Amino acid sequence: MTLTLRTPADIRHAWIEGDEIALLDAREEGPYSRGHPLFAVSVPLSRVELLAFDLIPRRSAPIVVYDDGEGVAEPAAWRLRALGYSDVSVLKGGLSGWIAAGYELYRDVNVPSKAFGEWVEHHRHTPSLAADEVKRLLDAKADLVVLDARRFEEYRTMSIPGGVSVPGAELVKRVFDLAPNPDTLVVVNCAGRTRSIIGAQSLVNAGIPNRVAALRNGTIGWTLAGQSLEHGRTARFPEVSAGGDARGRAAARAVADRAGVARIDLRRLDALRGDERRTLHLFDVRTPDEYEAGHLPGFRHAAGGQLVQATDDFVAVRGARLVLADDPAGGGGPRADMTASWLAQLGWDVAVLEGDVSSLGLATGPDRASLPPVPDAAEIAPRDLLGLLENGEAAVIDLARSPRYKAGHIPGAWFAVRARLAQALDRLPKGARPVLTSPDGILARFALADLDGRAGPTPLALRGGTDGWVAAGLPLSPALDRLGPEPDDVYKRPYEGTDNSAAAIQGYIDWELELVAQLKRDGAHRFRLI
Repeated sequence: MTLTLRTPADIRHAWIEGDEIALLDAREEGPYSRGHPLFAVSVPLSRVELLAFDLIPRRSAPIVVYDDGEGVAEPAAWRLRALGYSDVSVLKGGLSGWIAAGYELYRDVNVPSKAFGEWVEHHRHTPSLAADEVKRLLDAKADLVVLDARRFEEYRTMSIPGGVSVPGAELVKRVFDLAPNPDTLVVVNCAGRTRSIIGAQSLVNAGIPNRVAALRNGTIGWTLAGQSLEHGRTARFPEVSAGGDARGRAAARAVADRAGVARIDLRRLDALRGDERRTLHLFDVRTPDEYEAGHLPGFRHAAGGQLVQATDDFVAVRGARLVLADDPAGGGGPRADMTASWLAQLGWDVAVLEGDVSSLGLATGPDRASLPPVPDAAEIAPRDLLGLLENGEAAVIDLARSPRYKAGHIPGAWFAVRARLAQALDRLPKGARPVLTSPDGILARFALADLDGRAGPTPLALRGGTDGWVAAGLPLSPALDRLGPEPDDVYKRPYEGTDNSAAAIQGYIDWELELVAQLKRDGAHRFRLI
C-alpha cells in the first residue's frame, strides 16, 4: 500500500470552498513555528498518538501530512493510518512544494487566530490606548478598570498593576458588574495584542455604554514602555449578579445573532452526532473549575477566550462543525454566544446548544485527552530502576517536552525527542539497558513499540513515568549536561515568561502588525466581520 499525494492547490481550494481538510505539520514545534501554511496544525511525529483523536475525532476526515525534507511526514501518515484514519495523504513536494506554488508561509504559532485579531483591529478600528497613557490614568486614580483577558495562570505570572483576571469569554458576562458606572473606562489587556483586541471589540460589539480600549500591545507593550508589572496577583472576577448576568446574556445573544450563529437543541445535536460525513467537536467554554464541577458528557473543555485565541490547539480539520455549551442547566449562555460569534467570523461552522439538556446528565472531573489504547510494555518500577542506575546497569531516556525536562528530571536522564529516539539510544553507555520515561509514562509506552527488533539489551518503560518516580519519593535533578543541542520540540513564545529581550518582544509586535498585509496576499482565510 502506498500513500497518495495531494497538491498545494488541492489544499488551498478546500480552504476557499470551506471543505473539510486537515493539514498537519509532522515536524517539531520549533521548525513549524518558523514557517507553515496558514491553517496547518502542528502534530509532530513524536506526539501523534497523544494529539490525533482530539484534534481529528472523525476517522474518515481527509488528512494531509507534510514536512520540509526531514523524513517525518510519511512515518506520521502511516502512524495515522494505524490509528484508524482512512483518508491520509502526503503533501506533494512538502513545504518546498507549497512555496514553489507561490503560497504564503506564516511564522509563529496559533497564527489563524492572531492574524484574525489584526484583521479585526484593521477593519473595525478597535480603540486602544498606549501603555504610557494607561499608566498616567492609573497614577491619577482615574475612573477605570483594567481587565486581563488571559488565562488565570498567565495573569498570575505577570499583570498590569491593579488589573483583574477576567478571561476573554467572561468579559461580556461580567462587565456590567465590574464597571457598573457607564463613565468608567474599561481597559482590556493580554500579553500581546490578540486577546486585548478581541476582548475590547467584544465589549464594543456588545454595545456596553462605557468607553472601551485595548491596552496597546498588552503586557509586552507595557514592558517596552519601561513600566513595571506585578507578579503573583490573584484578583479574579467576583460572582456575577442576577442583573449583570441578565444584561450580559441579552447583549451576547444579540451579537451572536448578528454573526449568524445557529442554535440547536438535543434533537439536532443527535442528528449532527450521527452525521458520519462531517467532523464534529463539542466544547464547554466555561472556566476550568466550573467544567470540573459538572459538564455535559462528551463535551471537552475549551475556555472560550482560549478557543478563539488558539483554535488550532483544539481543532485540526478546517471546515469542521463546532457546537458550544455554556450553562449545563440550559446549554446556552453569554460565553457560548460570544465565543461562537467570533468563531463564526473566523470562518467556522458553529452552533450553540440551548434548551433543556437535563436528559444528558452531568459528568464531573477535569478534561482528559482521548487516546488510542496504550500498548502493553515491559516496565520497571521506580525503586528497581534506582538500583539499576546505582549499579550502572541502566540509562534513562526522558521523552518529556523540553521545558518539563529542564524543570526537573530523573538524575542522569538523557533528553530525547521521540522522533529522534534512535540517535538518542546511540548516545547511551555501551551495555546499559535503556529505560524510557515521560511525564505520566504513556508516551514512553508508545515509544517503546518503536524499538521492536532493536539489537542490544531489551528496553523498558518506567512504570508511571517520571510522575511515578516522584510519587515513590525519589528526587529530580535540574542538571542540563545531558540535554544535548538546544531542543526544537517547543517554541518559546516571546510573550511568555519574564526574561525576554526587548528586541524579541518588539520583533514579535512588528510581526503581528504585518499579518493583515499577508492575509490580503493570501486570500484563502474566509474571515468575515460583523
